Amino acid sequence: MPAIFSHRLWLAAMPLLFVVLWSTGFIGAKFGLPYAEPFTFLFIRSALTLVLLAPLAHWLSGEWPRGSRLWGHIAVSGLLVHGAYLGGVFYGIYLGMPAGLASLLVGLQPLLTAGLAGPLLGERLTTRQWLGLLLGLVGVALVLGGKLDPGESLFQGFGLGALGAVLVALLGITGGTLYQKRHCTGMPLLSGTVVQYLATATLFGLGALLFEERHVEWTPVFTLTLGWLVLVLSISAILLLMALIKRGEASRVASLFYLVPPVTALQAWWLFDEALPPASLAGMAIAIAGVVLVVKGQPARADRPRT
Repeated sequence: MPAIFSHRLWLAAMPLLFVVLWSTGFIGAKFGLPYAEPFTFLFIRSALTLVLLAPLAHWLSGEWPRGSRLWGHIAVSGLLVHGAYLGGVFYGIYLGMPAGLASLLVGLQPLLTAGLAGPLLGERLTTRQWLGLLLGLVGVALVLGGKLDPGESLFQGFGLGALGAVLVALLGITGGTLYQKRHCTGMPLLSGTVVQYLATATLFGLGALLFEERHVEWTPVFTLTLGWLVLVLSISAILLLMALIKRGEASRVASLFYLVPPVTALQAWWLFDEALPPASLAGMAIAIAGVVLVVKGQPARADRPRT
């Protein structure tokens, strides 16, 4: 009984732990990008992740994806989930987009995923779940809108390049979630993630060679930020995401991303003393309520026989 209880407790805690860890990525970008260009930064991060994760996958599992077809599918999912998402977010922030706005735009993912999960994966949402998705979007908008000064525009201080980069990130994490759920169900968790990072490191390496000067200031802040992003984000949070995708509906997993901007706002309040006005606090409550509706709503699959 104790073992069963601890297993259930861990399964229940996985989504919350994922949200907390994932939300630190925007904080890490804010800390690290002043010291390295985005593709260079992400290549170093991906390479260090491979150095740590590949031996871990060999020692703990020893099981690798079977067949070149599965390897190809895993590589494509990695290019979308890691390459397009991280590259888009980091490059958008590097070009001047506020981290909070980047998280808001990427926060459109649950609605986009839910709209595509039906025709692509056979997932159908109940009315209550759609209501939860819309509430989550409203909550995220309140969290970030409440942090603006009167008369301040949300879309100021950056160009179309930054906006395009973050939209690429949105499409990447959405497409990657759906693609992996459909084509990578037989992916071993550890070794499959290694394959994903091999593809991603290649993409970021090419980006750094072609478009950047590859200069890095190895300050203590950058080194500590890099270590956090590798150990906590690229390994711990990504393995949690892969496990959540494998065991749950894509739309329910995607709804967790509504909680990332509110948690990021709390971290910014704690680390940078950023204000949390009443509108932002109300938005957090609404976003949490929306996610609860999505997760607790009874999913209906298109392939389920009708009575």
